[in-house]
Amino acid sequence: MRLKPLVLISSLALLQGCFGGDGDDGDDTLTGQLTLTGVEGLDYRTQSQTGETDSAGRFRYYPGETISFSIGNLEIASGVPTDKVITPLQFLPESRAALQSAIADEQGLLSHKPVERQVIGLPALINLTRLLLTLDDNQSTSDGDGVTVTDRVISQLNEQLNTLDAEIDFSQPVGTFALADIPENSEDAPEYSAVNRLLREICFYPEDDELCQQPPTQAEIDAAPELGDGEERDPDIDYTQDLENKRDRILDAIRDVNDIDLEDVEEYLLRELDRITTDRANDYYLSTVTANIPATDTDIREVFIKKIGGKPDVLQIEAKSTDPSAVVIHSASAQTHSVEYFIDGAPGDESDLIVNFRPAGDYRWLRKPLRVIIE
Repeated sequence: MRLKPLVLISSLALLQGCFGGDGDDGDDTLTGQLTLTGVEGLDYRTQSQTGETDSAGRFRYYPGETISFSIGNLEIASGVPTDKVITPLQFLPESRAALQSAIADEQGLLSHKPVERQVIGLPALINLTRLLLTLDDNQSTSDGDGVTVTDRVISQLNEQLNTLDAEIDFSQPVGTFALADIPENSEDAPEYSAVNRLLREICFYPEDDELCQQPPTQAEIDAAPELGDGEERDPDIDYTQDLENKRDRILDAIRDVNDIDLEDVEEYLLRELDRITTDRANDYYLSTVTANIPATDTDIREVFIKKIGGKPDVLQIEAKSTDPSAVVIHSASAQTHSVEYFIDGAPGDESDLIVNFRPAGDYRWLRKPLRVIIE
């Protein structure tokens, strides 16, 4: 566990509350997001900016800065290169390094997605994501739901951090991090990991809610009167059954990281990652979507990658024909962000030419298809 250092908030940083758009009112900072569905309520800090992520997970930064994220005083990421969208996979130095590689998929084309799946298995990534999802106000991992950590929860978290006798270590094995051992022998005390001891002291309901009270002790339950069969209930008396039920309700309301299954973590992260890939791919298109070419025309043709609102900067590129006997790849150039091809089939043959490319400044590989029809 690392406690967030105190940071002086400059007059520049006071502008963080406005997320109207990049460069509004002379402010030339950029707006980024922590996942596309958003993680709200985290403190962030760059070399020039401080603030709290809003309901869309937005933060401000200047290009080239790094960013740190904290849940209250609990730092969960530091030195993360800023980007217009950041995911928990970019929190860890080892995961950021791994994402720079790519693996050929079933189509024989390079892809970042198999690497993302490998990275998701890192214990530190699983642990910190489970904590984020456990702290979510609604504790929901449904499609389209963002994560919200409320001020009330953060206030309780900060208070309890000072009482822990062990650090919250995200690098622990997944089972150790999530330990919540309830012994069969009632005389043995339960054993909880540091993070679960922290969570047991946080109430996610309004302060005056019954569920935020201490559960009745066994001594209090034993001392309460029993309500006999057919006996009229006195509304001013808490009977044994009442206290037992109250205790069960309060204990059931306590959260621990095991409330979030490992499958929930994987589903949440992969869904967020797929959203970003789709969002990035929507910024690009091919100069030609469908090409109808006479069988007698065997000249080399060229298709270009285009970018909406700007010029594409392509770091790597490759291409594949789904029917090489009909359409043949001649060359692919990252410098000209284009692919050259020619036809070698008969009238009626068709093939998809898949352009696979990696934009500069991004580890993701994006794909665009060109439909080639031989007439």
